[in-house]
Amino acid sequence: MALESDLMQVDQERLFGWRMGRLQREMQREDVDLLMLVSPISLRYAIGYRNYALFQSHIPTTYLFLFQDASPVLFNAYQQATPGIECRVGRAISFFDGGDSLDWYADKLVGDMLESLVSAGCSGRKVAIEYVNPSVTLAANNKELEVIDGVRISERARTIKNVDEIHCIRHAMAVAERGAAAISDALQPGVSELELWALLNYTNCVNDGDWHDGRALVSGPRINPWYQEASPRKLASGDLLGFDTDMIGPNGYFADLSRTLHCGPKAPTKRQKQLYQLAYAEIEHNLNLVRPGMTFQEFQELAYPVEEEFHENAYTCLLHGVGMTDEYPRINPGFRGENPYEGELEVGMVVCVESYMGAVGESNGVKLEQQVVVTENGYDLITQFPFEEKLLG
Repeated sequence: MALESDLMQVDQERLFGWRMGRLQREMQREDVDLLMLVSPISLRYAIGYRNYALFQSHIPTTYLFLFQDASPVLFNAYQQATPGIECRVGRAISFFDGGDSLDWYADKLVGDMLESLVSAGCSGRKVAIEYVNPSVTLAANNKELEVIDGVRISERARTIKNVDEIHCIRHAMAVAERGAAAISDALQPGVSELELWALLNYTNCVNDGDWHDGRALVSGPRINPWYQEASPRKLASGDLLGFDTDMIGPNGYFADLSRTLHCGPKAPTKRQKQLYQLAYAEIEHNLNLVRPGMTFQEFQELAYPVEEEFHENAYTCLLHGVGMTDEYPRINPGFRGENPYEGELEVGMVVCVESYMGAVGESNGVKLEQQVVVTENGYDLITQFPFEEKLLG
């Protein structure tokens, strides 16, 4: 059943204007005259293009030319996704389409770039190219175009969300939580991990969501270590069940919810409760650090002091950004080394705070995660799904 959720607060024109403005401001900051977008996430963000996104992620076909002060042009589109966007036949940019002639296609594509720059009234020769084969970059260099990595622009543009994006993210989370509730309701001995995962996937699909970046739902001894996917294993009484939605939901926005549940009727063990309470303590401690101006290094230094026995299996990051998928930034645990970049939390960022507690060699582990939006006074919680009281108590 589709979720009854009021998205009337979303101003679609304002939403698309905000996202396009963010991209163009980043282009201005980098002094880039043309940005070539290829990632299905970027195409959705820029102009709402949605078709065959997973296909596009590994066999890129469609691409967008974006300019600072001219209308964008979409190439090789499967449909006219956004009114007012010009569509043209483009060049092959994958081996699937171009084979051993990719160099030839790349030369033609760069010719299209040069022609488009002239048509857009651009006098510069600096372009940004996102996620594409090296032949395009080489061809651009041969035509004396300066090329930078387009991901620097597309990722930074998505960092700050406006009010419409926050409404979309809250709606996506509400859908994910309905799926999580279905998992909780169906949890009993004898049900398989795949059967439970299908409930989450179904809920996303019926609410016009897109896909899940993984099938992270595991139980019993498969919950430790983390980063395994759903299997035919059937749950037994006393098992822990952990899942992470990793859900690209309605309107293309990401809902990232992790919970660990207990399968009765057997009572939780002392160790299961201990692990859960440690993970919960890490989440609560690190949430209290979320506020504008907090630098990534300060967050890392002030983060919850995880005991050494949990270091090896600990989650890959303490915090990461969220928008239409996992995004910049990420903050590593201190025992994993330095962060990949410097920066600070800003108003309008949406981030997830993560924890996984599971010692090497043990069969139990606990995964928890909360999604929040950074506000002037700290944060507002987006996740509303409850914690497991019988593991907290």
